[in-house]
Amino acid sequence: IAIYWGQNGNEGTLTDTCATSNYQFVNIAFLTTFGNGQTPVLNLAGHCNPTGGGCSSLNSAIKACQGRGIKVLLSIGGGRGSYSLSSAADARQVADYLWNNFLGGQSGSRPFGDAVLDGIDFDIEAGSGQFWDELAKSLSGRSQQSKVYLAAAPQCPYPDAHLDGAIKTGLFDYVWVQFYNNAQCHYAGNADNLLKAWNQWTSSQAKQVFLGLPASEAAAPSGGFISAAVLTSQVLPKIKGSAKYGGVMLWSKYYDNGYSAAI
Repeated sequence: IAIYWGQNGNEGTLTDTCATSNYQFVNIAFLTTFGNGQTPVLNLAGHCNPTGGGCSSLNSAIKACQGRGIKVLLSIGGGRGSYSLSSAADARQVADYLWNNFLGGQSGSRPFGDAVLDGIDFDIEAGSGQFWDELAKSLSGRSQQSKVYLAAAPQCPYPDAHLDGAIKTGLFDYVWVQFYNNAQCHYAGNADNLLKAWNQWTSSQAKQVFLGLPASEAAAPSGGFISAAVLTSQVLPKIKGSAKYGGVMLWSKYYDNGYSAAI
């Protein structure tokens, strides 16, 4: 199970999130502003204020999570960010920034101190689909120094309007598809449309595909919630046979009050 953490100050600490042992991946969300000459902005809601080293307390939490074998990624983008890439060169600059501030590089302004995240999650929901492939290639190119895992969170209509070009590179280790807030392919009393879209995604260049779901009805106002009983009895048995099945992604820790444990 992959979980998003960081967008609600009332969802508990990162340390507590990892201590549940329910998650194998945690996406710290979000780097909301970057690219096109903008100064990058990390927004972790009520958890910490990144300016002036205010998020350095997450340093030990990230290391504790990794000590449990959990991969911790930085999620870039989100539904309400100000981000875009203006050129291939811009994409490479963003890759440099991410490498030096969150991954294996060095910078005087690392928000989480010397903790080295495991990778980057592309939650791109705005702007054009251009140059995200360049960002993926540039980040992947750093893997000789230390492995950079790449994840993407496309919407379930296939192909995704923003991330199709990036996913086609074949560089993404994990693609957690958002099967919610998308009426044409999320669960709505039956799984027919979801399964059709799932089969399209597993035939894509993604190495592993995850079923992205809301952890409660409130987490996806436009629909797609599947009760734990229905998920485990009717949906997972139909998709787990895929060689590319990776697991389930949940939005988000704040809404996960027993759902991950139940599934």
